[in-house]
Amino acid sequence: MSAPQEIPIGIAGVRLLALERHPDHRGWFAEDYRRSWLPGAREMVQGNVSFSRAGVLRGLHFHRAQADWWTVLAGCAFVGLYDLRAGSPTQGIGLGLRLDADEELRGLYIPAGVAHGFYAERDLLLHYLVDAEHTGADELGVAWDDPALGIAWPDASPVTSERDRSNPPLAEVLRDPPPYAP
Repeated sequence: MSAPQEIPIGIAGVRLLALERHPDHRGWFAEDYRRSWLPGAREMVQGNVSFSRAGVLRGLHFHRAQADWWTVLAGCAFVGLYDLRAGSPTQGIGLGLRLDADEELRGLYIPAGVAHGFYAERDLLLHYLVDAEHTGADELGVAWDDPALGIAWPDASPVTSERDRSNPPLAEVLRDPPPYAP
């Protein structure tokens, strides 16, 4: 199979790929990840599954060393992204995009230094791969609702964790931004 079509979103290094479903009378089949789709990226070494009830917001999180590969398997996520990386050509760009498993299947690559989070518009099953095993040492965050991010979340009062409610404002995070690594 050929590489999936890439959908530009406007943040350097973030890749949104249109994954292809192959339907038949039983349902459908799709590849949700191939190493060759991400040339130059590190190998994904850990897989995780997250279930979030409708109305939950997780994030914004970021890592200085870890990249993520996301696939929404069921439900609908409004994804917020913000480029924190010093020296990135898109540093300071924030945006939102919708990943709806009922409409299309997408793979989303999020490089280190790009803050990311999602709001579950419907009950949501997210499969994600990471290129570093989880230790907790590279788990950082920024306040999801900081207006300086420029992300128009669909809900101003989502269900969040205590951790995400206590993430620092963007200005504080930018005192020591992660570096850009093309």
